[in-house]
Amino acid sequence: MQTPDAAQTPDASQSPDATPDADATPGAAPGDVRRPRIGIPVRLSSSADPDPRVAKANSLFGCIVSLIRDVGGEPVLLTPESLEGGASLEGGLRGAPTSGTAGHGAPGRGTADGGASDGDKAADAPEALDGVVLPGGGDVDPRLYGEEPGPSLYDVNAEQDRLDIAVARRALDAGTPVLGICRGHQLLNVLYGGTLVQDMTPGTVPHRQIPAAANRPWVWHEVTITPGSKVAKMYAAAPNPDGGPASGGTDDAAAGGTAAGGTAAGGTAAGGTAAVEVKIASGHHQAVDRVAPGLLVTAVADDGTVEALEDPERWVASVQWHPEALELTEEQRLAPFRVFVEACRTR
Repeated sequence: MQTPDAAQTPDASQSPDATPDADATPGAAPGDVRRPRIGIPVRLSSSADPDPRVAKANSLFGCIVSLIRDVGGEPVLLTPESLEGGASLEGGLRGAPTSGTAGHGAPGRGTADGGASDGDKAADAPEALDGVVLPGGGDVDPRLYGEEPGPSLYDVNAEQDRLDIAVARRALDAGTPVLGICRGHQLLNVLYGGTLVQDMTPGTVPHRQIPAAANRPWVWHEVTITPGSKVAKMYAAAPNPDGGPASGGTDDAAAGGTAAGGTAAGGTAAGGTAAVEVKIASGHHQAVDRVAPGLLVTAVADDGTVEALEDPERWVASVQWHPEALELTEEQRLAPFRVFVEACRTR
């Protein structure tokens, strides 16, 4: 969805101290277990923006930092300075990233302090990272997927695009696990060579509040997740927002599987017996349009909207919704990040 501040740190009410004791943190790894270093590119737009979606996204960034720490990870906040001398947009956006495809040259410097009080800043990241989370934020510049910008865009930020894409590309080239959330989901599809719907037409499933409001950020609807997929495993132990556990799915089904068809809308992961139904917090006006080669659709809404994507060749997954939403219970929020951090620890 959206974007922390030039001199902003995530809310103290949502973020614990910078150096908590691992044993004292809910859901954290035991003291003798290594805490995986999880890189998160900072948000570069200011919460003073008149669009309330920007301030909301900045707040959600703080939630993600806290959740990563709470499940035993070590958040590492990535600024444009973290990536100087590394990959940039010039590496060629089209096509699935492979080792050696990243371009060179420093991304432009941003102004955000990166929430330094809530995580380490990395001088040499992301090479030293165990995982990367691509959080929500403003709209990806349509020129990055070959389209002219339409009138419905908000918070298009070239510096943010450079930072997020550089972080994602270098993580992928290093074989580092990546989790994309909302904007991060869309950005991964663009990075792999897909396109986006710039503004969704209202349909049978509501995907956002109209008009947008900071105090009413979500609509709630169900998504169907392919059993055995990475995203299904993230939700296997998490109770649904309406009180019931996520149903269906088996851990031994092939994660990612093989494409079930070569349609323009992309393939769907095969394997498993019953789909996993999860009620999710949704707040987006854009969506995946053409699914990129190399990515599989592993969750959809009832109207066909692509809600999750995965790379079957590596630990890369993304969701269109917000697993960090504060309206969820603590366990509902922790469970997906716990599975991701464990994947980063054992890769």
